[in-house]
Amino acid sequence: MKNFLLNSLLLSFFFSFSQVPQLTNNTEISIITIGPGNLLNDSFGHNGFRVKNEYLDVVYDYGRYNFEDPNFYTNFAKGKLKYLMGAAKSKDIIRFYKQQNRTIKEQVLNLSQEQKGAIINYLANNYKPENRAYLYDFFYDNCATKMRDVTETILKSNIEYKTPEVYKEETFRTLIQNNLYWNSWGSFGIDIALGSVIDKKASPREYMFLPENIFLFFEDASFKNSKKPLVKESKIIYAQDGDFKKDNFFTSPFFIFSILSLIIIFITYNDNKKSKRSKWLDLFIFSVTGAIGLLLFLLWFATDHSATAYNYNLLWACPISLIGLFQVYKKTPKHWFIGYLKLLIIMLCLMTLHWFIGVQMYAYALIPLLIALAVRYLYLIWLFKRN
Repeated sequence: MKNFLLNSLLLSFFFSFSQVPQLTNNTEISIITIGPGNLLNDSFGHNGFRVKNEYLDVVYDYGRYNFEDPNFYTNFAKGKLKYLMGAAKSKDIIRFYKQQNRTIKEQVLNLSQEQKGAIINYLANNYKPENRAYLYDFFYDNCATKMRDVTETILKSNIEYKTPEVYKEETFRTLIQNNLYWNSWGSFGIDIALGSVIDKKASPREYMFLPENIFLFFEDASFKNSKKPLVKESKIIYAQDGDFKKDNFFTSPFFIFSILSLIIIFITYNDNKKSKRSKWLDLFIFSVTGAIGLLLFLLWFATDHSATAYNYNLLWACPISLIGLFQVYKKTPKHWFIGYLKLLIIMLCLMTLHWFIGVQMYAYALIPLLIALAVRYLYLIWLFKRN
């Protein structure tokens, strides 16, 4: 409830702000970098432009969306969600993120009066109601990449970046997961929903889709023509106090799926011992894996989400299993269903191969479940062949 009220308050700041900054001799333009928060949607941080002088102190950012849009949920599902530029008083922004215990850093840009004026005019024009919306992309057009792209546009690409010392070749998936606890539902959901397209190595420039990397790259950047540093001053406005609390292990994906897997294996062992089959378990397995597979299939082929393509989680969560439900409840299913069970085993093996050679990385919490599924499928093949 507290987070809901805070977010509602912040949105009211963004959509009520109306003043246009005026250029003065004391005007400073900064990049504000907000550290990760405790919720999944806050895990990657945030960025904004700060415009400050003796008359006004405001932060512009590109990370807002309007829940009241009549097509909000439809566009979200289709991957056509439009984000909005927002603006708010800096004191409100700082107070808001302090309340969330998130680090706030500032980099004052080393700009001429002409360049400052150009950025102010660009931001003011972008903030007009007819210009605020843009088609969001998590990797290539978000609140962080907007800092880079707007700055490069105003400075006519006169920026030379140095690769930070902390840089190393990593995939988009690894860069995301570096900001998450591996045994959290957020991390698990991302590994299930996002496909192998994010398992490619990110270039240094592509690293800047994350707010913290905007800070790192800007910190060592300079002007190509003059070699002057792009940032003339960096400071920490607020430092996070302590670490955020991790989720309870007993409600974590790995624990839940381990318990579920043990139950599946125990029931299979008991079925084998009594030469019977628990149909309700097979109905449950085929219903759940089939439904997940159908969702992943739609995310791949029926939406514009670029990151959900080529998702080989379909190898264990196959939508064809929904058709198999019509055979599961039968005492003696048709011959093609036994062939499908063999295909499921082959696909689990192929998934393991994908994992080893790096085609796609999967959620570690899946391991117990994949073992249990393999055990159950093998038992069903043996049972149906015997009968």
